[in-house]
Amino acid sequence: MKNWLIAARLKTLPAAISPVLMGSALSFHEGVFNSMIFLMTLFASILIQIGTNFANDVFDFQKGADRKDRLGPLRMTQSGLISPQKMKHGMWFIFMLATGIGFYLFSIGGFPIIVIGLASMISGILYTGGPYPLGYHGWGDVFVFVFFGLIAAPGTYYLQSGNISMDSIWMGVAMGMLSNAILVVNNLRDLDADKISGKRTLAVRFGKYFSKIQYSLLILIPFYLPFYFWCKEKNDLSAMLTCFSFPIACNLSFQIFKMTGSDLNILLSKTARLLFIYAILFSIGLII
Repeated sequence: MKNWLIAARLKTLPAAISPVLMGSALSFHEGVFNSMIFLMTLFASILIQIGTNFANDVFDFQKGADRKDRLGPLRMTQSGLISPQKMKHGMWFIFMLATGIGFYLFSIGGFPIIVIGLASMISGILYTGGPYPLGYHGWGDVFVFVFFGLIAAPGTYYLQSGNISMDSIWMGVAMGMLSNAILVVNNLRDLDADKISGKRTLAVRFGKYFSKIQYSLLILIPFYLPFYFWCKEKNDLSAMLTCFSFPIACNLSFQIFKMTGSDLNILLSKTARLLFIYAILFSIGLII
């Protein structure tokens, strides 16, 4: 069980949880919140994230991206603690559980939810698996921005309200950028190893300095969102609660220019924490 929990990469779950919190808080703010839909959406999002992590664990190993000299946290397939076959079985089991919840969500949101769910799971596999793995050809940033942002937050709001609003889309943009920042740190840490394995991430294509600039922009630009809601809600200061996390973002944007190698694992955890704090503060601001 310990090995499977490590393979699930619990520290990455804020990327799955945060957009669901944001979309649900917006629906609560507008008086259309349903707690059962919230819980089922949250469980489905977490399961898809874990299934994707299992897929990454086994396919990165099989493609040679995870080797003994990697700087990141321990990978179960690469270390031999879980066999590739068992990891794939675990991946399919988790996706089957997510599909089971998906039938309930389908009864609420209809055909678009089927499309979103299938696209999320298929993309989760194709991110590192298949003949054209997205993450190996520089599409990882687009994948994260779209699925953890533009789809997750508005999709959650759609399940609650039955429609898509511009507010939910702007939330998706903010969530997608912050989630992408986590990936940027990961790719920056693994840059040298990815070059050897032929993984053409944006960090490999454009270099370390590009990735550090990209990271700073990704964690700072989302703070436009509180000001947008502040103006929209006629100077309601509760929307500005998120700005208490702005000093954290500024500090991280400075740290990334100082850190290298395995030290970036610390920054990776801090970035995931920033995403979660941002989402919680913004959600509280909407609810109160």
